[in-house]
Amino acid sequence: MSDHGDALPVRCIRVLLVDDQEMVRDGLGALLSSAPDIELVGEAGDGLRAVQLAAELSPDVVVMDIRMPGMDGLAATARIVGPPGPDAPATGPRVLILTTFDLDEYVYEALAQGASGFLLKDAPARDLINAVRVIAAGEALLAPSVTRRLIDDVARRRRSGSLRPEAISALTVRELDVLRQVARGLSNGEIAEELFLSEQTIKTHVGRILAKLELRDRTQAVVFAYENGLVGMVGEG
Repeated sequence: MSDHGDALPVRCIRVLLVDDQEMVRDGLGALLSSAPDIELVGEAGDGLRAVQLAAELSPDVVVMDIRMPGMDGLAATARIVGPPGPDAPATGPRVLILTTFDLDEYVYEALAQGASGFLLKDAPARDLINAVRVIAAGEALLAPSVTRRLIDDVARRRRSGSLRPEAISALTVRELDVLRQVARGLSNGEIAEELFLSEQTIKTHVGRILAKLELRDRTQAVVFAYENGLVGMVGEG
């Protein structure tokens, strides 16, 4: 190992930035490009162009505004992520929603459509860079309390038509334990500590859970857990 900090090159996270305001794109683009492990591969000013560029550029993460003329961020997210299925967790870009309001009505449906998380536009600069890293790593941006409230609302709105007892019965007791911890917003490392297992074991369990439930990522797993009553609502208990 070199004393000068030399290391093997690390693949950058490829990001597509989507916002209808050029000034916002310029600011966010400069911020993202300042991170050594992030490469801004493209920009779009509307949802339709975002869908086209996502197909052409194969970004790892799409940073997506919600309210745009023409095709909005909700419709674009659905097109980019594609329908859920057994292979969905390993395919396609992950979408990070940017919104002005923490309880924007559109955010609920965006998560249901497969977005991996959301961030407020007035969040500190470091939060955006961290959010891109978290989502690119396959985690869900679900730790903040505001997001927990949002997930609660998704569950309340959708629970009656979303119960899947047959899917739950396919999970082992240990997988149910892991799913409950995922729904609490814990990372693989935190779950490993909680359940006294290795982080790799937790990662394997999460992969099996997503495959069995035909879910795209951890965000959808959280929504599933709330919808099906596997964890209590915030404020209950």
